[in-house]
Amino acid sequence: MEWCDNLIRIFIDQGHNPERVNAGAEGNGLREQDITYMVGYYLANILMADGRFQVRTSRTYPEQILGYDNISSLNTRVTAANSWPADYFISIHVNANENPAINGSEVYVYEIGSQSYYLGQDILAEIVRRVGTMYNGVRANPSLYVLRNTNMPSVLVELAYITNYEDAMKLRDDQYQFAYGIYVGLLNYLGLPQVLF
Repeated sequence: MEWCDNLIRIFIDQGHNPERVNAGAEGNGLREQDITYMVGYYLANILMADGRFQVRTSRTYPEQILGYDNISSLNTRVTAANSWPADYFISIHVNANENPAINGSEVYVYEIGSQSYYLGQDILAEIVRRVGTMYNGVRANPSLYVLRNTNMPSVLVELAYITNYEDAMKLRDDQYQFAYGIYVGLLNYLGLPQVLF
């Protein structure tokens, strides 16, 4: 593909590995790593169909395992984004809690008031509007590896709680809508109109 400088480069990190090293949360018969892979897959396809974006994903097929332990898995994702270099980094996760009543969507960023924070606000608002999860806000968590070590505006999106039954059904049935919500939130942040495709 011919290099085109005016395309916006989006790195989509599908959180966790399919098994063993850095595997994700489980609940209500679902696995985090399966959900994050598919939401990232849908988001990548939506962005590539837009024509204004270049896209890379951390996991290029469902069974792919990145790294040999948690830190090397996270570092592989960050290094891929930094070395590209991406303009924006979106890490997709689902949440879990011992209390099955806890539910909703939230976004984590390195710092409140940053460009990442405003991107996170737009993404979260559109997910909640489109999927109907509870709005839990954008929160700073500078200890998160992928937020601390990326060189571009970065958000970690917690789509919903896999341990809450109602949220889990949305995670099972509305994966494309979660992805489309992230896409529209990104457009809103960038001030770009939606395109029909």
